[in-house]
Amino acid sequence: MAQDIVPIELSLTEGDVVTLWAPRWREEGEEWEAFLGDEDALFAFPDAAHLAAFVRTADRHDLSDHPAWHVVPQLSVDELIPDEEHRFDVVGVLELVAEEPDTWVVSELAGIVSMVRSLADVCDLEKVHEVLDSAEGFALLERGTLPFTGRDGEKVWTELARVVAERWDEVLDALDEVVTEPVVDADALAAAEDELAEIEAAEDESDEDFRDGADDTDADRVALTRVDEEELAGAGAEADAEEEPTFWAEVGIDPIRIITSQGEFYTLRCYLDDEPVFLGAKGRVDVFASPRALARYLAEEDVEHDLLGVATWDEVAARATAGELEIEVDPENTYVLQGLAEDLAEGPDAVDPTQLDLAVELLADAAQWADDDSVERALAPSERLGWLVSFVLRPDPTRMAPSAPYDAEVAAWRELVAAFEDRLVTH
Repeated sequence: MAQDIVPIELSLTEGDVVTLWAPRWREEGEEWEAFLGDEDALFAFPDAAHLAAFVRTADRHDLSDHPAWHVVPQLSVDELIPDEEHRFDVVGVLELVAEEPDTWVVSELAGIVSMVRSLADVCDLEKVHEVLDSAEGFALLERGTLPFTGRDGEKVWTELARVVAERWDEVLDALDEVVTEPVVDADALAAAEDELAEIEAAEDESDEDFRDGADDTDADRVALTRVDEEELAGAGAEADAEEEPTFWAEVGIDPIRIITSQGEFYTLRCYLDDEPVFLGAKGRVDVFASPRALARYLAEEDVEHDLLGVATWDEVAARATAGELEIEVDPENTYVLQGLAEDLAEGPDAVDPTQLDLAVELLADAAQWADDDSVERALAPSERLGWLVSFVLRPDPTRMAPSAPYDAEVAAWRELVAAFEDRLVTH
């Protein structure tokens, strides 16, 4: 695809349509964004064949002056089929907000809302902006699930869902009014439809090959019947054992491992009513240099900490006292803060999104537990650090990339990490 022009699919009231979108680009000192259309009209087509026929023959439209347009008429039909990341189920938002605001739901909704905002900006749809500005939650989607956690977050999500239930039809109606399907050249369409038919035939053949490969042959089925029944039973029992939850999963408390410039530490954390609770008290986290040291500490009596209020804590204490408690850290609960500041200094491409996402989770959890809003404020998209972090974690081609140097962002990040390290009480 042309570097700065992207095929997208929109699911609207009348069904799925495809069009082209040019994310923001800068030209002669000005910033632009556009869709395939004519002034306030949005050109949309039932499939990539109709889109290809149009772009190969049309003379004037809103993208004809785009710096990369000369590439588009040469693209194949296959290259004009939107990929999964550029399919926006606008009509399905009502069902989406009925779900719990987990990572996938919030991410999908953030992408849809971002695209709808872009359409509203380009097509001058004031009604769409009015709806999206009527609930705070729409503006918070780019920050992930954090704004929708806890009691306050639940209220924000509920308000967003209420607005969708009551007013999302206004958004759909506004979009439907600007969508139009222009007439395309008949010969160009016939050629493009032949291309699309070949693509679909190849996909069908690939699917058929997959199904054939997945089927057992008669010989395979005969051989299977000869497997010793006891062996099968043993394998089944072993599989069942592997699926059994661990002790920590049963009690709902997680051992976590933290790696900072000061060293490697172990502690515990759980969530009560979606609120993080650490091993410690008064905003100070008790940490240990090894799993064994942590287990020994938990075996001591008369140790005060916030996890004593967890209903299953007695089970942890009983195992620790008996010397039977094993501290096993799931890989997803390993948080590496070391080196992130240096990576951030090099820019978004140098940062591992998974490492950063986990680090943000840890800093945010600890601050929330300590009733400290400094992390939330620093990571707000309006702040330079928040803009950089959100760009790494939720890349969006509609947004301007953070620009170097990143000194202010790195300084803010180091401050957050230093504040977190100050919370640690090493035993």
